[in-house]
Amino acid sequence: MVNEYEVKKQICEIGKRIYNKGMVAANDGNISVKISENEFLCTPTGVSKGFMTPEYICKVDATGKVIQANPGFKPSSEIKMHMRVYRERPDVNSVVHAHPLYATSFAIAGIPLTEPIMPEAVIALGCVPIAEYGTPSTEEIPDAVSKYLQHYDAVLLANHGALSFSDSLLNAYYKMESLEFYAQLLYQSKMLGGPKKLTDAQVSKLYEIRRKFGLKGKHPADLCPNAKEGKPSCHGCGGSCSSSGADKDLVEKVTKLVLEQLGK
Repeated sequence: MVNEYEVKKQICEIGKRIYNKGMVAANDGNISVKISENEFLCTPTGVSKGFMTPEYICKVDATGKVIQANPGFKPSSEIKMHMRVYRERPDVNSVVHAHPLYATSFAIAGIPLTEPIMPEAVIALGCVPIAEYGTPSTEEIPDAVSKYLQHYDAVLLANHGALSFSDSLLNAYYKMESLEFYAQLLYQSKMLGGPKKLTDAQVSKLYEIRRKFGLKGKHPADLCPNAKEGKPSCHGCGGSCSSSGADKDLVEKVTKLVLEQLGK
């Protein structure tokens, strides 16, 4: 049986971590944990994530309706986004939303994190796309995030921040931490003249390592048709390859034919 008080303490601890690491400012960010099929613990609106205690934490049902909250506290206005993740990803038990400086900078600039620059990021995260901008606290953000949920465990939110989700609170936090570290490395390497990216062959080997490890969650390695067929992976495609590799093969054949006819 889940010890709700212990989970509340864990949420407060993760809240302190994201606050102390500068991933949120003031009252930004929110955290939730699934404790049963229709019960979720979540951070309240309007409070700093770095100064929470267990009595701050609210309990809601799968629709976001309050089951229990102490006087003066109510669930985060972003709970709709969390509930969409839980509804469409039954394997997810925790969601973390934050505004990490480097990752959010990429989200504001409209640049997804798709460049393969270090093995750990390729294996753990794969690509990190950007969900289209949506007005906070409305269904616009859940709708924007929804299209990426079956392919990724973390997404950037355009002009807003980042979202990570996993099978446990700690793992959801680790994905957020890894996301920010990846973004910072990519930014700083660009300041030094641009990153030296891993080759397609190297990425394919890392994808295979991930599959052999049997890591949980969603990842491009599990859906990239090229990688599965032993061809160069499409690590930077942002998931657009997930439908089929046939179209890409057809384009390549047609291009080759045209060039032959032109005498190239």
